[in-house]
Amino acid sequence: MPLSKSSKTTSKKPMTDAQLTHWEASRDLEAELVESVRQMKRGLGTVVHSPVIAARQNSGLSQAQFAQLLGVSVRTLQGWEQGRKQPSGAARTLITLAQRNPQALRDLAST
Repeated sequence: MPLSKSSKTTSKKPMTDAQLTHWEASRDLEAELVESVRQMKRGLGTVVHSPVIAARQNSGLSQAQFAQLLGVSVRTLQGWEQGRKQPSGAARTLITLAQRNPQALRDLAST
């Protein structure tokens, strides 16, 4: 079931509180969830691969540990992992190092 016109955002402006309340009240969450499951079963879902997640998971570090080693906040790391933000040049280099040599990060975390 495609989204109704009322649930599509036509501009980049944030909704007012009244607009948001109206939009939330008009949603049929059950129908949206059922449709999402149907789409996933048909293979229509999208899998997002994040090199940042892969580097962190390969290192065996938590988000907090990984963020601390990179010198960023956990919130910034989460933004990178979710694709909302992109790491800077220096952070990108450290992430590449983490991908290629996860043991180096584990060693740094244990010191």
